[in-house]
Amino acid sequence: MGRTQEFLKQIIYGGNDGIVTTFAIVAGFAGASAEGVLQIGGLAVLVFGLANLFADAVSMGLGEFLSLRSQHDLYRKRRESELREIAENPDHERMELFEILRQRGVPPGEADTAAELLSRHPSIMADLMMTYEFGMSHPEDDSPALSGLFTFLAFVVFGAVPLLPYFVMEPTPQAFWWSVATTFGALSALGLLRWNATGEPIARSVGETILVGAVCAVVAYGVGLVVAG
Repeated sequence: MGRTQEFLKQIIYGGNDGIVTTFAIVAGFAGASAEGVLQIGGLAVLVFGLANLFADAVSMGLGEFLSLRSQHDLYRKRRESELREIAENPDHERMELFEILRQRGVPPGEADTAAELLSRHPSIMADLMMTYEFGMSHPEDDSPALSGLFTFLAFVVFGAVPLLPYFVMEPTPQAFWWSVATTFGALSALGLLRWNATGEPIARSVGETILVGAVCAVVAYGVGLVVAG
């Protein structure tokens, strides 16, 4: 559960995108015409689906890696700047911290005392300013490589589910409806994972996850109908 909670954002984000990405391929083909899947063939669905799945999974994983690396670099740069300001203009920074503490309900006398004490510890003061002035949390425990890997794996694992019927069945219209069913199951599992990790109401966790996936699926199916028409 610890790992699930730690990388919940990457699992939900990657898993939901993976499901929607591959089901969009299936729904688009099915929406093109009632016989479209038969004419195109199950192999084509798998080729397009798998190519899109792995290409997008790599893109998502690397994007998460680069995004988190950029956040780390930005945090370090701003914190170094904050430490310089504390060293060069300590009175101004102490007054800024005093105002921040007052805005959060600390009585003026206590806020002044706390700001005075913290000004003697520039490193701690800089951390507080980063959190309350810039809204940035310390990224020390965040691993860009692991976050990217979890995003990639969640995308592939959940994204492969809508394609499973085409691995084991002939490309009939029934295969599409089995894909709908497995997609619903994957979205439900993702919602349950979110519920288990966050403790939110189960109806909200599962319902929101399914709703987002369903909207994207309907759009993909609709595009197929429009193109075919």
